[in-house]
Amino acid sequence: MVVMSPPSQSAAEKSEQKLSYQLKSFGRLWPYMWSGGGVRDRVRIIAAIFLTLASQMILVIAPFGVGYSVDAVKTALDAGSMWADSALVITALVFGYGGLKLLSTILNEAREYIFAPVGQRAQREVATATFAHLHKLSLRFHLEKRTGGLSRIIERGIRSIDFLFRFLLFNIGPTFLLLGFSCAALMLAYSWEYAAIALVVVVAYVWFTFATTEWRLKFRREMNKQDTEANAKAIDSLLNYETVKYFGAEGFETARYDSAMEIYQRAAIKSRTSLATVNIGQSFLMNGGIVALLILAAYQILGGALTVGAMVTIPLVMQQVYRPLNILGFAYREIKQALTDMEKMFALLDLQPEVTDREGAIALTDVKGRIVFDDVHFRYDADRAILKGISFTAEPGQTIAIVGPTGAGKSTLSRILYRFYDIESGSVTIDGVDIRDAQQLSLRHRIGIVPQDTVLFNSGIGYNIGYAKEGASQAEIEAAARAAQIHDFIMGLPKGYDTQVGERGLKLSGGEKQRVAIARTLLKNPPILILDEATSALDNTTERDIQSALDNARGGRTTLVIAHRLTTITGADKILVMEEGHIVQQGTHEELLREGGLYEELWARQGEMA
Repeated sequence: MVVMSPPSQSAAEKSEQKLSYQLKSFGRLWPYMWSGGGVRDRVRIIAAIFLTLASQMILVIAPFGVGYSVDAVKTALDAGSMWADSALVITALVFGYGGLKLLSTILNEAREYIFAPVGQRAQREVATATFAHLHKLSLRFHLEKRTGGLSRIIERGIRSIDFLFRFLLFNIGPTFLLLGFSCAALMLAYSWEYAAIALVVVVAYVWFTFATTEWRLKFRREMNKQDTEANAKAIDSLLNYETVKYFGAEGFETARYDSAMEIYQRAAIKSRTSLATVNIGQSFLMNGGIVALLILAAYQILGGALTVGAMVTIPLVMQQVYRPLNILGFAYREIKQALTDMEKMFALLDLQPEVTDREGAIALTDVKGRIVFDDVHFRYDADRAILKGISFTAEPGQTIAIVGPTGAGKSTLSRILYRFYDIESGSVTIDGVDIRDAQQLSLRHRIGIVPQDTVLFNSGIGYNIGYAKEGASQAEIEAAARAAQIHDFIMGLPKGYDTQVGERGLKLSGGEKQRVAIARTLLKNPPILILDEATSALDNTTERDIQSALDNARGGRTTLVIAHRLTTITGADKILVMEEGHIVQQGTHEELLREGGLYEELWARQGEMA
């Protein structure tokens, strides 16, 4: 049996620091973008790239119009020409600058309009794929993971998709395109020195930003770690609201949450104060570059190599390059974090389910309900054996009760029958078919369960009952509720079947939740039924009230009753007595009492307790 274990924290942190590894996750996203939407989305992507190129080229060309207008004004003044003679040219140049800037903005917004459906579709597809995969993962994974932390990973991973494409394709990418176009324009219009200075300053700016941001990332990682921890603790506490109240532990839970938030606060303060260093360095490089370019331009203007308009054109061109670089530190940090978030999400997609359908697995149909456990051995962990050679047969329509002390392995039988886990050795068959050779979905369609702890969706009672059968009619739902003897109770509620049950069914009593679970199972109408200590959490009066509903559920089905209260299984066709992973006794109630042993001890003990 394969046992999955999460990677160590140090290994996870090392993987986060490897940009090349994270970029592989980004590469995995590309098929969702390019292939998922067909030809239409590919055309959208190509059009968005074209609009990006066009807008950046226009941004570089526009400042030259201002420079030429300055030269036109100076020429007109020097020549002493009339205003009317030069006004048209100057006005056209100025309006041309404004028009080009407006056109660049329009092209950028058009790009957003064209690309938005592609990004949102890809985001939806990845989200759906991740959600579907999580439901494919085995029970062990979900028992070991905290729902709060897991939901945070998925939420961040999905959010990172839109951010990455928006910044990498339409912010950082265009910025470097703009730099390339600007250097080429300055070299062609003036001289290579301007392009060299601009390039050196931008390279130094980028290096400085990346280096200092990388230094700051350790604070951001700690922030996210503590944010996830605090969120997981909060959700875990709220999901166990009743338990917290039982033990009066509100103060303890608040202190535990506050402790996590305090660590988050310290990391957040370090992250934000260190930003000042980055901002000062960036400002020094940016303004130093513009000063160097203007000094060079001034000397060449005085030498007659350039016109006065260059003093206006050069800073306008460079400011357009520097403006998006202002957020380079933020973008680099967020892109790194987004890559990390996406990598973690794809790591979930890479997890292989512990239990999978074999190639050629068959669908179970027309199940009669003969169940055979043959020398079944099972362990959750390598050093802890749970079942040690379990063998028994349940004939179609029989009721088999399973009793024994806590920890004997009773509930493990139901998890194995549902194939939440695969056994170590032996076999479990239904109508002669090994459940490992059956499709999991068809297997679980043929089994119904009323668990000890009934968990309901935070929706209406009717929704929870109808969950057993997709598309069930209201009449079918009500028929199941009547059979479970809960219809009258539901109709007495102000909103009837639309009554909300609350988180995990918190608004219903234990008996009411059990009746809903019974109704749900009756609607499913499976040939095999498991009652997993379905009344052990109820008082004797409530237990008696729903016992007839349980009898209705058992009628004609092969039933495994995992029982704590022996009075509920005295009429079983066979009772299996388990202890420490073995079946130590089996027979009817009367036979086991005559035989003595563990069953008689359990019966006598419960009689004394009653």
